[in-house]
Amino acid sequence: MRYDEINGVAAESGLADMSKAKKANKSTMADGPLKTPSAQALRTFDKSLPMTLLRTHEAVLRTFIPHLRAHDLSTQQWRVMRALAEVEAYDVSELAEACSLLRPSVSRIVQNLEGRGILQRQPCDRDSRRSLVSITPEGLELIAVIAPESEARYAYIEKQFGRDNLTALYDMLQSLVASLSSPTPAFGDLAGEDEAQD
Repeated sequence: MRYDEINGVAAESGLADMSKAKKANKSTMADGPLKTPSAQALRTFDKSLPMTLLRTHEAVLRTFIPHLRAHDLSTQQWRVMRALAEVEAYDVSELAEACSLLRPSVSRIVQNLEGRGILQRQPCDRDSRRSLVSITPEGLELIAVIAPESEARYAYIEKQFGRDNLTALYDMLQSLVASLSSPTPAFGDLAGEDEAQD
């Protein structure tokens, strides 16, 4: 699942706005399921898998945002730093794939972190059209500072949710991704889908 925030900091601050909007909308929504024919054919909205995963993503992000903001980092910038800390270098396309972010977003993140001395770019010896991005010693030092704080946030999640539950969740989410890794069926290939009419 690709969840790309084009502007990392703006996207994170938007989580609070989304939460307020959801609370406001509750007072204007009718109780119970919608009665329209199209809605009756659907599972209830609280059983929407994409929405449940999105709410989970938002809840987890809210846990990590405070300590990253203390270091003037967005969750997307931290994701890029984490990915580069475990490899020698990536080009921007590889980095985008590793971080599940869009290439233009990664380019902007790299430019920002490069200006702060956290990342560096250098030409690729095998292909002059490519540049390779790597983390600097200063970037690794910053990760070393942030790492205990990040683990404290993980410990908080584990305490709230339960160690066994968290372990099972990791396994189930990885299994879900693996089970959906094959090519997606074309429209009309599944029962219940009608081919588009000419």
